[in-house]
Amino acid sequence: MTVTPSAPRVEHYSSGDWRQTLRSATNGRQPLGIGERRPRLSWTVTADRPWRQTGYDVELTRTGAAPEVVTIDSADQVLVPWPAQPLTSRERVTVRVRLHGDDGATTGWSEPTVLEAGLLEPGDWSAVPVGGAWDEDPESDDRRPSLVRREFTVGGDLVAARLYATAHGLYEAEVNGRRVGDEALSPGWTVYPKHLRYYTYDVTPLLRPGPNVLGAWLGDGWYRGRLGWYGGFRNLYGSDLSFLAQMELTYGDGRVQTVATDGAWRAAPSPILRTGNYDGEDYDARLEHAGWSEPGFDDAAWTPVAVGERDPATLRAPTGPPVRCTEEVRPVAVLTTPSGKRVLDLGQNLVGRVRFRVTGPAGSTVTLRTAEVLQDGELYTRPLRDARSADSYTLAGRPDGEEWEPRFTFHGFRYAEVTGWPGDLDAAVAAGDVVARVYHTDLERTGWFECSDPLVNRLHENVVWSMRGNMVDLPTDCPQRDERVGWTGDIQVFGPTASFLYDVAGMLAGWLGDVEREQLPDGTVPWYVPVIPAHKTWTPIRPGAAWGDVVTFLPWTLYERYGDAGVVADRFESARRWVDLVDRLAGPDHLWDDGFQLGDWLDPAAPPQDPADARTDRYLVATAYFAASARRLSWLAGVLGRDVERKHYAALADAVRDAFAATYVLPDGRMTSDAQTAYALGLRFDLIPDELRAAAGRRVGELVRAEGNRIATGFVGTPLVSDALTDAGELDTAYDLLLQRDCPSWLYPVTHGATTIWERWDSLLPDGTVNPGTMTSFNHYALGAVADWLHRVVAGLAPAEPGYRRVRFRPRPGGGLTFARARHRSPYGEVSIEWRVEAGALVVATQLPVGTTGSLELPDGVTVALAPGRHENRSALT
Repeated sequence: MTVTPSAPRVEHYSSGDWRQTLRSATNGRQPLGIGERRPRLSWTVTADRPWRQTGYDVELTRTGAAPEVVTIDSADQVLVPWPAQPLTSRERVTVRVRLHGDDGATTGWSEPTVLEAGLLEPGDWSAVPVGGAWDEDPESDDRRPSLVRREFTVGGDLVAARLYATAHGLYEAEVNGRRVGDEALSPGWTVYPKHLRYYTYDVTPLLRPGPNVLGAWLGDGWYRGRLGWYGGFRNLYGSDLSFLAQMELTYGDGRVQTVATDGAWRAAPSPILRTGNYDGEDYDARLEHAGWSEPGFDDAAWTPVAVGERDPATLRAPTGPPVRCTEEVRPVAVLTTPSGKRVLDLGQNLVGRVRFRVTGPAGSTVTLRTAEVLQDGELYTRPLRDARSADSYTLAGRPDGEEWEPRFTFHGFRYAEVTGWPGDLDAAVAAGDVVARVYHTDLERTGWFECSDPLVNRLHENVVWSMRGNMVDLPTDCPQRDERVGWTGDIQVFGPTASFLYDVAGMLAGWLGDVEREQLPDGTVPWYVPVIPAHKTWTPIRPGAAWGDVVTFLPWTLYERYGDAGVVADRFESARRWVDLVDRLAGPDHLWDDGFQLGDWLDPAAPPQDPADARTDRYLVATAYFAASARRLSWLAGVLGRDVERKHYAALADAVRDAFAATYVLPDGRMTSDAQTAYALGLRFDLIPDELRAAAGRRVGELVRAEGNRIATGFVGTPLVSDALTDAGELDTAYDLLLQRDCPSWLYPVTHGATTIWERWDSLLPDGTVNPGTMTSFNHYALGAVADWLHRVVAGLAPAEPGYRRVRFRPRPGGGLTFARARHRSPYGEVSIEWRVEAGALVVATQLPVGTTGSLELPDGVTVALAPGRHENRSALT
């Protein structure tokens, strides 16, 4: 037999996949610069016959020390505790595992994983922020960013060099004229006063004996650039633009040389004239400083830097992957609009930037304006609101051509209008000289779905594209207009779908840390995180159901999908403070029935300019979420073994459920809000008395049929209604709802050419015009939460125990589908199911990895216990 453990996967903070996180030309796929003293370990196992782990050995080899082997008697293989002394700053450890089986045999050692800690103590830092010192109007969008540089000498016996870097604003570092790393928009958007990420790079290959240069480009980003709608705000975190970096060079004799940002650095205006997330980037190649990041460059005309301050205790290693370019998309057409404009059609609504190669005279300028849609054949920018969303490049006039891509901005677009192109644009596109580069947080793909209906497949693909476009450093709401903030309610409803499609554990656990940092002392959870001031509705911050409940729902989702009790422990107090706040607001009657609420946001019946005016009473929604959050908090307490809190919040959930039923459920099983969302909440959150559930289930089916199987739910009801129908025995109605093509429905956008999920069910009206509401996006993942139902019910793949240690296969054929399949890379390895209708029977193939078990529930009522491996079963269709 052969049993092979994979190389240990180092988990730090919360399941961040560091093999994926730090993949780049300079630091490979090893866990470099991690921020945890006790990183957790995981591994997957392959075996050619039935086998079960009963224990494991972990070998740790620290620099300059003999290997240490620790033996653990345990069947656990996911997020196992660090078995040795905690890491110290900069410490490098090689880790291998071998496994003991129930057959008494021991495997060979896994391939080694080398991990290295970052700077774990505030005292490790000597660097300070440095940037340009020229006077600027801090309220202007036209502030010119700076370049900063420092020349230094490297000795001849260099062994290793690490660069620890971050910025006030955004940065791209260079060493001796070569780019360091491949991430974009670093260090990302966090609650900057309390939390600033730094990244670690192995720059050893970029250095050479003698003179060397470390330099950086800087950009406004979220730190000082315009944020928010109705004109937005500037300088929310500061008006400086600064690089903060520390390069540590280790020599053969043990000597360490440190090159840190300080007052000896030099600065000059960048060829970037202006840059911002909303408005794009303007660049003048005639103003470049040739060779500025290489040795020997004369920087006498550069100025001394301005030196700023930064509390090093706020500097933290990242917990998830950075933003990267993950794909290039070539235009499918070059259109000529009725007004004569030239417009690139990418064929796909995406998030990123355009890169082009061009040859032309010095001083000529190429401008690109982007948008998601056309109207009347022209680029339609009204949905962008105040976002300029345009980039311009002024040529230097190089005879051998020039290549350019913006550095510090991103756009949500399918179409790009090009003006000023000095030559044949059609020929340039045909030659591949113009491409769109797709940018998002470089998450590892973990989930796939397909069925026999091509429109449903396109719907699922649209969900994937919308998730990619809205995971730009944090879970955002739209990538194209003057907003792009981390709305808490959106990821609350989309979390289960997100965690199937991609490994979001590290990214979302890190973001939940910022949610807690922004949480008010009374427990109020902001509507979006990080918080920016807002005009009108969103200031001051007030508690709101479904949005604030992210602090109970999302930790539970991450535990359920990844088996991560660490994130539960880290975020329990945040969740508790939120539920205690709502308990105080509700009072003795346990009804949260006053205050500002969004309710079932974007119910299709709501007026375009009043998305909260839904068919379901917003206070019914608030009280339902109060009950559900109290219940989840009791579950979280149970995970942690906190029995007193578990009992307390379970009793609170029971009391709120009783108050909900007495207030909102009528004696015949109908509800005071006779609407799909009301029943979906009542049924899925278990708030309807047992004796009335059947009547309520029948009623939600009647309501869907009365709407002609069209959607009648908003952000709150949409993730729940399909499951409510399924649980109520209305599976056929759930499929009718899924497969409806008339507006509003999931497939209506697909039949109108959508390549992402829309914010509104009718973002594009049936007559081809854009919805008149000022809040209209064509890339917004929330309504794509139905994909979780596709995975769990249509395909039939769901976790039965945290982390998919036990898997529930329960396919529910319907809707005329003849096959469906789903596969998911769980923490234990790949789990999959595929079913097909064959000669009047259902044939189901399943796959389980070592370390898991499962059950298959067939339509004929038979349940089959499954061991690791591949299985095929047949059932009569009912």
